[in-house]
Amino acid sequence: MDEIRVKSPAKINLTLEIVGTKAGKHLIDSVVTTIDLFDVINVKKRKDGLVNCVMHGMGSEYIPHESNNAVRAAELFAGKYGTRGVDITVWKNIPMGAGLGGSSADAAGVLNALKALYGTDSRGAYEIAESVGSDVKYMMTGGYARLTGFGENVTPIQSPLKLYFTVIVPKEGVSTAECYARYDSNPDGIRTNSSAAQKALEEGDFTALGASLYNALYAPARLINPKVGEAVYCAYSFDPAAAAMTGSGSAAYALFENDTMCRWAQSRYHGDCTVFCAKTYIPKNKAGKVNVRNKACRRRQG
Repeated sequence: MDEIRVKSPAKINLTLEIVGTKAGKHLIDSVVTTIDLFDVINVKKRKDGLVNCVMHGMGSEYIPHESNNAVRAAELFAGKYGTRGVDITVWKNIPMGAGLGGSSADAAGVLNALKALYGTDSRGAYEIAESVGSDVKYMMTGGYARLTGFGENVTPIQSPLKLYFTVIVPKEGVSTAECYARYDSNPDGIRTNSSAAQKALEEGDFTALGASLYNALYAPARLINPKVGEAVYCAYSFDPAAAAMTGSGSAAYALFENDTMCRWAQSRYHGDCTVFCAKTYIPKNKAGKVNVRNKACRRRQG
């Protein structure tokens, strides 16, 4: 097999706590889930050592080659296993700079594709993932999970719940580095929400889960970009079970128990943000294997 096509999902942070620092980096405690919004990634073997990447959609065409995590993942894989180069094509549906994990999803998709193409072990790919980005390892498998450390410690969570989200994405993103810097100047010290969220998921308690949603970066993010605060306020206006920001922003989401309410909320939105509906996506195979696509994948537009 010389070519493979995979889908790599976006993620939503149900909780995001900052629990300290180590070596100048922030330690987190976060409960996350992947959702049914995907970037589509095609990886094809080359006969030389070059790594070539072509991006389509969401403004991704302007990502510098040297700053592209999909490229970095492929280059590190080749360095570790002595493989040749690849041609990578990414069709982006995950908004960039929104806290939905799009860059990590692309790196994770490339690593999953390369694992399948070369039959390599998961452990080596996970080591590469950790060096590419804090949540790339998690994004390789997805599902409900609790992330600790820098995000590299992944504890899967089993839950009977299916969650539905109306996601509101402002046009302008938030700088992750600036957001963490603003947080450092005024930390909040909350430490209990992730434990509560994990317990609620495991017990299938939707009400308790809604009560545990929390993001330590929300306050600094809305100072950097006031549209974040407006998006969260708008999400709350639809009377969801809860609303929050994901990642370091800028996307906000309203949490519902069913798709009907999500679609209703989407139809009632009249602002200038991008709005879409999504639900939890739990991969059938949690070992990090991927589905081979011999024909063009259908792409969802957010």
